[in-house]
Amino acid sequence: MNQRELFLRHIAQTSTAPLALEIIKADCCTLFDAAGKEYIDLIGGISVANIGHRHPKVIEAIQKQLDAYLHIMVYGEFVEAPQVQYAKLLTEHLPASLNSVYFTNSGAEAVEGAMKLAKRVTNRTQIISFINSYHGSTQGALSIIGDEYWRNAFRPLLPDVLHLVYNSFESLNSITEQTACVFAETVQAEAGILVPTKEWMLALRNKCTETGTFLILDEIQAGFGRTGKLWGFEHFDIVPDVLLLGKALGGGMPLGAFIADKKLMDAFTDNPVLGHITTFGGHPVSCSAGMAAMKALLEEGWIGTVKQKEELFRSNLVHPKIKAVRSFGLWMAVEFDSFETNKRIIDACIAEGILTDWFLFEANCLRISPPLIIAHEQIRKACNIILQAI
Repeated sequence: MNQRELFLRHIAQTSTAPLALEIIKADCCTLFDAAGKEYIDLIGGISVANIGHRHPKVIEAIQKQLDAYLHIMVYGEFVEAPQVQYAKLLTEHLPASLNSVYFTNSGAEAVEGAMKLAKRVTNRTQIISFINSYHGSTQGALSIIGDEYWRNAFRPLLPDVLHLVYNSFESLNSITEQTACVFAETVQAEAGILVPTKEWMLALRNKCTETGTFLILDEIQAGFGRTGKLWGFEHFDIVPDVLLLGKALGGGMPLGAFIADKKLMDAFTDNPVLGHITTFGGHPVSCSAGMAAMKALLEEGWIGTVKQKEELFRSNLVHPKIKAVRSFGLWMAVEFDSFETNKRIIDACIAEGILTDWFLFEANCLRISPPLIIAHEQIRKACNIILQAI
C-alpha cells in the first residue's frame, strides 16, 4: 500500500474528501509533494507559518532545546527557561494588564482555560459569543461556535450560552451583570474576514466594563502580524481582559496560550488548587520555537510589509466573476457566487501549484493567508494562476 492508501486507512478522517496531498518538504512559502511538484502556499497552515516554513532561526532554537531537555514535568511545576523567556517576550509587547501567560497545547485549549477563568473569577455562568464565530472543536469551544450545523450532532453542550450578531450595536444590550464573559474574534475569520467597526469594538469593550464581564478576544488567527499590526486589537484602541493566542504562536510547533492580569490568573492557584492543569502545555521545544519565530517576526520587519502585499493581491485580483475581496492585512476572502464555483477554482489552483481552500461559514469564499514573508513575484504568480483558474 502507498502512503495515501495508508493515510485513508489508518488516519482518522475529518471529511469524506481530504486534499490528501503528500507533502515531503516545506521551505519559506513553498511546499513540495512526493512527485516533486511545487506549490505556493497561500494558506500558511491556516495562519501558522507567518514567518514561513522552517525559518532557520526556528530550526536552530529547536535543535538547541533538543540538546537540553524535552518534557520533564507537568506545566507550572518547574521553572523552564523556554516558558519563562517566551512569556516575558510576549508580555513586553502587550499592554500592562496582559502580564500573565498560561501556555496550552492549542488554541482550543486556550479557549477552554479562558472560560474556566472567567467563570471562576466572576462567579457567573452565562457565556456569550457571536454568530459565525469559530473558537475550536473541543466541547466547550464547540458550545460557543457560531453555527448550529457544527454544534447540533454533539448536543448536549454547555448550557447558558448565547450567540449574538457580530458588529451589531443592538446585540450588546444582551450583555448584563449575569454574563461571565464575551468571546469575540477581533476579526471574524471563518465568516470570510468580517472586520468590525472601531465604534462597535469600543462599545463592546465599554459594555463589558460596565457589567463586570470579561472581554475575551480570540486572536488565534489574527495575532502575530496577520492584520498589519502585531495584535489585531491594536487597530481598535481597546485592550481585552483575556487574550487568546495559538497558530503562529508556536512557530510551526503546537502551542496555544491565554493571557490575562496576574491577579486574575491567580484564581487557578487555590480553591481548588490546580484549578487548571496540563501535562504538555508550554512544551519547552514549542516555546523555544515560538520565541525564535516571534523574534524573527519583529527583528526582520515582516509586519511592515503586510499592507503593501495586501494591496498587491487586491490590485491583481480583479475579474468579473469575483463578487468581492474582503481583506485585513495578509488575510483575505475572495468571494464567488457559490461553493461549487469556488471549489472548482480551488481545485484548478491546486492543480497549477497554488495551495488555497475555503472558509467554514463562507464556503463560497477562497482563502488567502500566506506567510508574511511571501515575495512580490510569488503574489503576482499566484494571482495570475487564480485568474486563469477562474
